[in-house]
Amino acid sequence: MSSVRPIRTDEGWLRPKLMKIAIVHDYLAQAGGAERVVEAMHELWPEAPIYTSVYDPQATLPSFRQMDIRTSFLQRFKFARQAKTHKYVLPLFPLAFEHFDLRGFDVVLSHTTSFAKGVITEPETCHICYCHTPSRFAWRYHEYISQGNYDSHLRSALPFLVHFLRNWDLNAAHRVDYFLSNSHNIARRVRKYYSRDSEILYPPVETRRFNVEPAPSADYYLVVSRLQVYKRVDLAIQACNKLKAPLKIVGGGPELARLKAMAGPTVEFLGRVPDGQVESLFANCRAFLFPGEEDFGIAPLEAMASGRPVIAFGSGGALETIVEGVTGLFFCEQTADSLADAIQRLNAMPIDPRVIREHSEQFDTRQFHRRLQNLVELCLADHRQHMSPPRPRVSGLSLQPRLNGTSKARHTEAVGHDA
Repeated sequence: MSSVRPIRTDEGWLRPKLMKIAIVHDYLAQAGGAERVVEAMHELWPEAPIYTSVYDPQATLPSFRQMDIRTSFLQRFKFARQAKTHKYVLPLFPLAFEHFDLRGFDVVLSHTTSFAKGVITEPETCHICYCHTPSRFAWRYHEYISQGNYDSHLRSALPFLVHFLRNWDLNAAHRVDYFLSNSHNIARRVRKYYSRDSEILYPPVETRRFNVEPAPSADYYLVVSRLQVYKRVDLAIQACNKLKAPLKIVGGGPELARLKAMAGPTVEFLGRVPDGQVESLFANCRAFLFPGEEDFGIAPLEAMASGRPVIAFGSGGALETIVEGVTGLFFCEQTADSLADAIQRLNAMPIDPRVIREHSEQFDTRQFHRRLQNLVELCLADHRQHMSPPRPRVSGLSLQPRLNGTSKARHTEAVGHDA
């Protein structure tokens, strides 16, 4: 049985109840928002093993080196462990997760944008899936293929492969007992593609890492992002080129060379920088620019935790975290001109760092811990109730009709919603 470590909150000590739990994550081969969510989950259940397809300790968060990481057979292949090339073994990921032996766990908590929900569990095990999005390669194929830099041979084969993976993904979703979605935006997709209802659990933001500067320099705009096509960092560069506005870009990725080629003299690429330096950059920026469409988006909340406003494309998860005219502004067309217009409009917006900071705190890690613990315990209790032996029959009729899988998945009243 896993031991548990209390989590300190403003209201006292949060003590997760004893249960044998496993965490399942798609892959640990980069250091991003998803990996920080796994890290926060593990804080609640510090002895829970983490099952994942591949693990690259050099590429992901250093905290994972202290955890019990259990990898699949794909770990033997170096190219499968690299974020740039793991897409070439997509057909093997379903097999990798289906081979995990998860017998004996009370709860399996899968955390996924793709394959982790496909693990096979015992009927007595409560499988809860925290979904950041239904698999993009399956359900948003044309967007996925446009961002993948695939060669012509792979592009010609992908439609057939994706057809197989789409069917597998739908079947995998049926193995889940309860869905949690990271936003209302994703809950709509889960309902659309999987025909399942879900509870909303916003991802954690470690607001305590960030401080509000009493007199920020506010002399540059900031982007903190992996440099990938769908992040649309090109729009931030083009807008700041047009306005001759200073822009600092933190992060690396496959788009770096292309973005550098289009950058004007006011744009500075900082690469990957230590956390302490990132916090200072957040606290002193004029505004944080968020030009892509994200399922949720943690970086804007980190900027708000620093008391700085956010200018974001008005779509996706940003609509659930940014208050127009209070904590930031939206631009409505995903163009450089529309973003440049929003940057100019910011001059007329009153900025109150204290109000912006307070808004961010409702997404704090402590809120995430409290709600996740509550949801897991209630889902497990509900699952055990449905797995209990049937009550005696009288005259051939059951005294208590048992909920079927669909009803159980829609049992939202039992788990509540306070996000």
